[in-house]
Amino acid sequence: MSSQGCVHLVGAGPGDPELLTVKAVRLLTQAEVVVYDRLVSDAVLDLVPAGTGRVFVGKESGRHHCSQDQINAILLELASRHRVVVRLKGGDPFVFGRGGEEAAFLERHGVTVSVVPGVTSAAACAAAAGVPLTLRGLATGVRFVTGHVRNDEPLELDWAGLADPDTTLVIYMGLSSLPRIASKLIAHGLPPALPVLAVENGTTPVERRLLSSLGRVHADLARAAFQAPTLLIIGRVAALANAPQALEEAAYA
Repeated sequence: MSSQGCVHLVGAGPGDPELLTVKAVRLLTQAEVVVYDRLVSDAVLDLVPAGTGRVFVGKESGRHHCSQDQINAILLELASRHRVVVRLKGGDPFVFGRGGEEAAFLERHGVTVSVVPGVTSAAACAAAAGVPLTLRGLATGVRFVTGHVRNDEPLELDWAGLADPDTTLVIYMGLSSLPRIASKLIAHGLPPALPVLAVENGTTPVERRLLSSLGRVHADLARAAFQAPTLLIIGRVAALANAPQALEEAAYA
């Protein structure tokens, strides 16, 4: 299979094309074909030159345009015909993006794979809102958690381990599971008044934010008609959203 091309797993970031790495932009201009998912913004796709092949393989909860097995097969087939294949994935390909599964499949079949990291939504959305994910006195650590499971099975996480008031929790794809997430965290000791920041379509022109609390966030988001993709930042630091004075006071407390 030495005649096969290379598949580049490229992180497209959260939506703002200016957050792409230089390497990602270079590969987009060199690609013979780009395989992209639903979370890749139109602004990022606009960087793909006219005439470059495009294959959409988007997935969302409950509605799969392509299964993961189909995506793997598409990448393998394209690698047999093209020298430079870019698999463009929202955020970072190795953070809840199944990039590891795709890389392992391709390498098993003799395809060369390279990985180009992207700015993951947790970092981008927090930074845009002025929220430090860790801050002395408020959060000594941060954990990234997925709120989505295969086949819509019940979400089962280490709730006791996650219910740490000194840790910031960032929940990806957690909108549909939010009632269970909130109730479980409260049941394991987190206060209902703990701040929660929700960010819909982060870093894009249609971004929306809502600051709420763990006990109220589900009702507040339903009232505001938030939809996926929505990122949830849970923890004391969430209260610092767009509050530079509060951030300065916290830093020197």
